[in-house]
Parts: sequence; structure tokens; C-alpha cells
Amino acid sequence: MSNITLAAAEEIIDAAHKRAQELGKAVSVAVVDAGGFPVAIRRPDGARPLTPDIARAKAYTAAVMQRPGTMLKKWQESQPVFFSQLSQLPGAALPILATEGSMTIKKDGEIIGGLGIAGGTADEDQKIADDVLESLGYELEFAAWGVSGKPAGKDA
Repeated sequence: MSNITLAAAEEIIDAAHKRAQELGKAVSVAVVDAGGFPVAIRRPDGARPLTPDIARAKAYTAAVMQRPGTMLKKWQESQPVFFSQLSQLPGAALPILATEGSMTIKKDGEIIGGLGIAGGTADEDQKIADDVLESLGYELEFAAWGVSGKPAGKDA
């Protein structure tokens, strides 16, 4: 298993802060490795104090669950009791947050980390994450749960 490098994490964070500034937002950005361990977290001037922790939990969720928060949100809605218990597992280091702004980082078909954006609206956090990962050449398609190989919503 490969993990995201510090240089790549810093590149993502720099791009996310630049994109957020274009939207007039001060957002915290967290990048974790494939195991959910922090690689880099940055809170710019003007970002609210709790946003780094939220961004880290979003990044952690996307990495350890191996799916973006928006995909997890659908699962959470269909199985709320099961999903609520995930954060209570002994191995869970952080809460599981199924929400926008939580993106799994995938390169060459391999999950290498997670990205969390916090400080804008849910839609703004997601837009920043999508725009940045796409612009840097990361993959944004993930197979539906229980389906190997075929991305959700794509024809074979």
C-alpha cells in the first residue's frame, strides 16, 4: 500500500487554500495517509478555531472508509444505527463524518489518503475538494459498495 507524501499533501493544501480564497472563504485543510494518520493540516488566518479538527475527521473518514463522504452519506441514511456505531469501535481514532468536503485520495487506482475541507458551506467544501483533486490529476470515481471494479453510475 502506498501513502501520500508530505510534498503531495502540501501541494493539495496550497491548491485548496488558493481555491478557497477565490471563493472568499477561509477553510482549514487536512490530508491524511491511507491509514488515516495526519500528514499535514493547515488553518489559515480567518478560519474558525474548530475547522482543523473537522477537516481532520473528514479526511480520516474518507481514508479509512475508502470512499468520499458523499457516498458514505447515502449509506448512513440507509443504515443509521450501524453507521452511528462506527465511531464507537475501539480502533476508531476519530469520529466518522459522512459529509461533503470529505474526499478519498486515489491515484493510479490506489487509495493513498484522505482530504478534508472545513470552513465553507457543505457545497463549498465539496467544490474545493473536487476542484483541487481533479486539477492535480487524482481520481474522483469510486466503485459502489460491494461492487468491484465498476465505478458507481458508470456503464460497463
